[in-house]
Amino acid sequence: MDFADTRRKPNFTGKIAVAAALTVMCIIVLKQSPGFSGTSVFSRHEIGVTHVLVTGGAGYIGSHATLRLLKDNYRVTIVDNLSRGNMGAVRVLQRLFPQPGRLQFIYADLGDAKAVNKIFSENAFDAVMHFAAVAYVGESTMEPLRYYHNITSNTLTVLEAMAAHNVNTLIYSSTCATYGEPDTMPIVETTPQNPINPYGKAKKMAEDIILDFTKSKKSNMAVMILRYFNVIGSDPEGRLGEAPRPELREHGRISGACFAAALGIVPGLKVHGTDYHTADGTCIRDYIDVTDLVDAHVKALDKALPGKVGIYNVGTGQGRSVKEFVEACKKATGASIEVSYFTRRPGDYAEVYSDPSKIHRELNWTAQYTDLGQSLSQAWKWQKDHPNGYGSA
Repeated sequence: MDFADTRRKPNFTGKIAVAAALTVMCIIVLKQSPGFSGTSVFSRHEIGVTHVLVTGGAGYIGSHATLRLLKDNYRVTIVDNLSRGNMGAVRVLQRLFPQPGRLQFIYADLGDAKAVNKIFSENAFDAVMHFAAVAYVGESTMEPLRYYHNITSNTLTVLEAMAAHNVNTLIYSSTCATYGEPDTMPIVETTPQNPINPYGKAKKMAEDIILDFTKSKKSNMAVMILRYFNVIGSDPEGRLGEAPRPELREHGRISGACFAAALGIVPGLKVHGTDYHTADGTCIRDYIDVTDLVDAHVKALDKALPGKVGIYNVGTGQGRSVKEFVEACKKATGASIEVSYFTRRPGDYAEVYSDPSKIHRELNWTAQYTDLGQSLSQAWKWQKDHPNGYGSA
């Protein structure tokens, strides 16, 4: 017959008692720690702290905007599904701002309404900067349904969540593509919107949804819509840059394509369209540095007022041709880039550049980084240091 060893019981019971005592002590110490509560600091509002949700914050523009917000002492939550963004950019931001309560990243798709609602229910947002979107004109002509879903439908989902959870400030990332091909230049905010590609159409639909909601009696939302032009450049201190996925280089920004050619990633640079009614036959664009662009977003956030809507063009006011851009890129990189010319790309327009006088007058914003060569040189430095994007870091 087996008999229990009663001598072990007091020892076992003692261990339990010690563990329980240590647990209680840990709880007491934690509760006495500054800022401790049963919930995350991201889930409650704090006086003097503005918590901004940045959708698409792992992307090129969104990551630069997050950097600026964090430098200005905002609390930031990034939501991104990483379909176009880079986790490497998020890691850079986390290393720069490791303090608790400054930055959190949530992996989620804005097309999942249940997930979006859960994010809003678990976090106390004061404002939303909505960048998340697919954003290539050429790609939009090949995959229009994807663009309407990703831009228009997802914006509706975000807006519904904001309304349901009483988040009343929205800074919306729009585009000059909503104007299409205006009859006169430069483009002002009252220029008729007649987009000619699915990207521009999807953005205009999203704008219309936002504007219709602001007119309803249920809304007291502060809204700023920023229609910006062609974005270039990178963080002046070299911490962030543009890192498009290799399969998207053909559809992406001309700067990315130019740098890829300079690095030898692709055999040369493709320029689409040499028969436009412009001085040298190539498209005219207004190139805005990403640092200036995020400054406009922060100023818009600061000036947003309940029940008011502001719509602003964000550009330099100066148009430059694609050929001019290519020559500036060659000079910035010092590389011999082979340029091939092709027929026009569907959805492109001949000439667009802004009149930024309204944003200067009302938000006291003016582009500072207007030297095309300097912006390209800064971006090129990051590209050279990161030939494989954030995977090189």
